[in-house]
Amino acid sequence: MATTETVLKNLLKQQHLQEHRQFVRAYDKAASTIDKELIGGGPSKATFYRWLGGVMTRLPHPGHCRVLEAMLPGWTADELFAPWHEGVPLQPRLRPAEAGPRAAAQLPQVIERPHRLADLSAVFTSRTEFTHELPPAVLFDGAMSVRSAGLSLNMLCQQYGDRALGALLDAGCTLQLMFLRPRGAAIQAREAEEGLTPGHLSMLTELNIEVTERLRRKLSPDSAERLHIRTYDETIRFNITIVDDRTCVVQPYLPDVRGLDAPTFIADRASDGETGLYGIFTGVFESLWERAEPR
Repeated sequence: MATTETVLKNLLKQQHLQEHRQFVRAYDKAASTIDKELIGGGPSKATFYRWLGGVMTRLPHPGHCRVLEAMLPGWTADELFAPWHEGVPLQPRLRPAEAGPRAAAQLPQVIERPHRLADLSAVFTSRTEFTHELPPAVLFDGAMSVRSAGLSLNMLCQQYGDRALGALLDAGCTLQLMFLRPRGAAIQAREAEEGLTPGHLSMLTELNIEVTERLRRKLSPDSAERLHIRTYDETIRFNITIVDDRTCVVQPYLPDVRGLDAPTFIADRASDGETGLYGIFTGVFESLWERAEPR
């Protein structure tokens, strides 16, 4: 079969990586930056030299393409395996000359990524849309643990209600509720950011804390022990609610946007234990909880 040198071969020559041993070392280094499972998965010597000579009928599998694109930033796999000819620039075209701007979902680096959405299960454009699609009863009924950190925790204290919370606790559920401290510096800063009358969010938060503390006083001793209430006074970035160590609801606080109008993201813990968004936001909750003050 006739061979045709590839762009890849000439780029590797520039970096003195045209020998298989040196190439594999560089391959593993690049793999470690994108997916450690790809380390050690470089091409055999025979395959490597087929790549350089263009003796191929199709592109390598996506894992190889991802690593090659990490090794040679700005080049796509299609460009790397194109035939080399005089006049081909040895600098990457960060965007194909014949194409306009592309959405991220059209980029090879995204298309070929195996778990493009990590453990993200759903996205809603607002909290209103989220609660319409997933009412609190759907999210919380039957739960055995609920951890929630945010500002006033309206989803639990107002939309779900103290009777429903009491039923959860009596059924054995453990609740960890973390409110932004009323009258604290952080809640005052958020009131200013939303353009609200000073004290508006503080009064709402005080009401919700009072509701949960009153509920705790009405519960049996066993149920009351499962209701934990804390407050914190730190810049608020997210409302985080974790149900049954399985589902994490994340709602950001954005500048000049009311909480109801902010998007909502749902991440489900990966069954294979792979670290994802669920683990990141669970870690944020646990860190805040350790610093918060019990009530």
